[in-house]
Amino acid sequence: MLRYSISLFFLLVVSMGLAQSEKKKDSVTRKYAYGLRVGVDLSRPALSFLNDNYTGLELVGDFRLTEKWWLAAELGNEERMQEEILGELVLYEYATSGSYIKAGADYNTYTNWFGMRNQIHIGGRYAFSTFSHTLENFRFFDSNRFFSPDEFVIGSTEAQEFDGLNASWIEFVVGMKAEIFKNIYVGISARLGHLVTNKDPDNFRNLWIPGFNKVTEDSNWGVGYNYSLSYFLPLYKKVKKKTEETEQ
Repeated sequence: MLRYSISLFFLLVVSMGLAQSEKKKDSVTRKYAYGLRVGVDLSRPALSFLNDNYTGLELVGDFRLTEKWWLAAELGNEERMQEEILGELVLYEYATSGSYIKAGADYNTYTNWFGMRNQIHIGGRYAFSTFSHTLENFRFFDSNRFFSPDEFVIGSTEAQEFDGLNASWIEFVVGMKAEIFKNIYVGISARLGHLVTNKDPDNFRNLWIPGFNKVTEDSNWGVGYNYSLSYFLPLYKKVKKKTEETEQ
C-alpha cells in the first residue's frame, strides 16, 4: 500500500510539473511594434549635386501591415536634360520634367530576432508618371546627297513643347533594409519595370520617363534603383504568443 501511495505521489508531482510547464508555455507573449516608416532616396539628391543636367527628389514610405507584409509607396519628381549623339554629331537635345507615384507591397523573407525589423524583401509596384518634353533643337536624315552631303541637316533650333504626356508600368522590386540606429534604417533596392501604357507625343517619342528611366527602342523594359534613409514611427503594438520548447 505504501508503495502505491509513493507511486501516486510521484505521479501527481510529475503531472503538476507538466501543467506548470504548459501554463508557462502558454503565458509567454511578446509585443511587436507596428507603424509607418518614412524617408528619402539618397541617390537622387547625390545625382543632382554631381550632374548639372539632372534634378530629382524621391520620398519613400512603407507601413507594416502584418508580421511579414508591408504596404509601400514612392513619390518623386525628376527633371533631366539629355542629348542623342551619333559619332560627333548631336542629333537632338531635349529636356524632360515630371512627377510619378508608385504603390504596392513588400514581403519580408528575413526572420528577425525579437525586437528587430530588418528586411530582405521582394515586392511589386504599380507606377504612374505625368511629364512633358522640351525639344531644344534637332537634325534629321536627308537621303539627297546633292543638297546635304553630310546626310543630317538642321531641322529646327526653336524649342518645341510636348505637354500632357503620361505612362504607367508595373515594377518588380528586390531589396533590403537594415536598422543602423534605433528606428533609423538604410535600404537599397533594384527595380525591373515593364511599361503598360506609354503616350508618345506627335513627331517625337518618349526616350526618358520620370521614375522609369530610359526607354529603349523596341523594348518595354526598364531598370532602376534607390538607396533610402528612413525613420520608423511606432504607432501601436501587437501581441504575439511565443511557444517555448521544454525539456522532457
